[in-house]
Amino acid sequence: MEFKTLLGLIAGTLTTLSFVPQVLKTWKTRSTKDISLTMFSLFCTGVLLWIIYGISTQDAPVVIANSATLLLASTILWFKLSAIRQPHR
Repeated sequence: MEFKTLLGLIAGTLTTLSFVPQVLKTWKTRSTKDISLTMFSLFCTGVLLWIIYGISTQDAPVVIANSATLLLASTILWFKLSAIRQPHR
């Protein structure tokens, strides 16, 4: 494996893992009060575009890292959208 590919995979892993604590906290507390809908909507759209870019350039680290990141970030976005639709109890 080339050094630049390994570097990309490590960088992607670290940035992707940074979303895990937020997903777990949101899941446990069921609170999305302090999460910005606009930020996560824009972020998920940008990550999707990175996946498309990675596919078009055949850049595996970009595709792999951003696919995992999109899964985690869209989970948070789903929690946020679900909270908006449901009245507070």
